Amino acid sequence: MADLDVRRYSREGLPEIRQTIIDIHADAQGKDMDEFRKKFAWFVDHWGSREGYRCVIAYDGDTEVAFAYGAPAIEGREWWREHVDPAPEKTLTFAYSELAVRQAYRKQGISDLLSRSLLEDRPEDLAVLLVDVKHPRVQALYEDWGFKKVGEQQPFPDSPVFAVMLAELPLG
Repeated sequence: MADLDVRRYSREGLPEIRQTIIDIHADAQGKDMDEFRKKFAWFVDHWGSREGYRCVIAYDGDTEVAFAYGAPAIEGREWWREHVDPAPEKTLTFAYSELAVRQAYRKQGISDLLSRSLLEDRPEDLAVLLVDVKHPRVQALYEDWGFKKVGEQQPFPDSPVFAVMLAELPLG
């Protein structure tokens, strides 16, 4: 892995990093997805406006190579609980929303580095994320870090079906 500089940002820093996040995501997707890029910008703004938002960005020199972000789930509205019976008694959940690595930097351990950086020192007890069920290798990666699949959901009519994955914090 390159000698990367990982920087943390809160919601106050979103104006500074917004376009960087969008650019990394576009490179990571690797195809012409203009319509999805418009939707993705909405997700960046939505998550970035939330109290407790955190984003980590990895830099290789001056090049932004990857990001991960999320925010605390709204207490009492932890949608993942419908998939777990009985639900854990712990109540504070961090919603890990997005991870993207530029294509040229993949398979170097950067996803692990950013995921751990994003989730370290969180006050929440649990972390939840969604993984497209058509990407079993990505799901296996999260399982290696301690996440467990607890169900499946399709949050929007035009979205893929996702595996709902839950982990206790701190990650092992």
